[in-house]
Amino acid sequence: MTTTPIRVLIVDDHAMVRRGLAAFLKAKPDLLLVGEASSGGEAITRCEQSQPDVVLMDLMMPGMGGAEATRTIRDRWPEVRVIALTSFGDKELVREALTAGALSYLLKNISAEDLAEAIRAACAGRSTLAAEAVQALIQSAPIEPAIGNDLTPREREVLALVVKGLTNPEIAARLVVSRATAKAHVSNVLAKLGVSNRAAAVALALQRKLV
Repeated sequence: MTTTPIRVLIVDDHAMVRRGLAAFLKAKPDLLLVGEASSGGEAITRCEQSQPDVVLMDLMMPGMGGAEATRTIRDRWPEVRVIALTSFGDKELVREALTAGALSYLLKNISAEDLAEAIRAACAGRSTLAAEAVQALIQSAPIEPAIGNDLTPREREVLALVVKGLTNPEIAARLVVSRATAKAHVSNVLAKLGVSNRAAAVALALQRKLV
């Protein structure tokens, strides 16, 4: 059974790179080179003319960069899959490319076979990320403090009393503080735990072993 080859557009401002990628594609019977572009603006024109399935997109190009071109292509032709193919694994570049709509992020030192597999995967809607891209995403992810780590010693004491089932007046009497202060402590504990009621606070405290 014959299958329709995957139509690929190459976008890179270096002629040697385009030539190498073109030779690689011609060696794969299931991959078909349908066009080349040397800039982001030209990539959009070629995309309209050749209707590729997958675009191999360089990111660092003069004029319109790869991320901007990717965003435009994805806006106009959502069915086209874009693979960012670059020499850089900088976390800002990775985030910019993926935010623009690139499905995959690969470095140019990738092997021919791995690139072929990544193109096939992209055509099927599956992402492929270089190890450097994964690391960059991990490093750029916001680090959230573990739930309960920001409780003060007094708030932990209050939480322990809440777990025991004490009411606000009972907590006030136990800690020898005013009822208003006890209520404020309980409200702060609920807020820091991200819950709206005492029952949820008790469940979370037991689950996370906060007391």
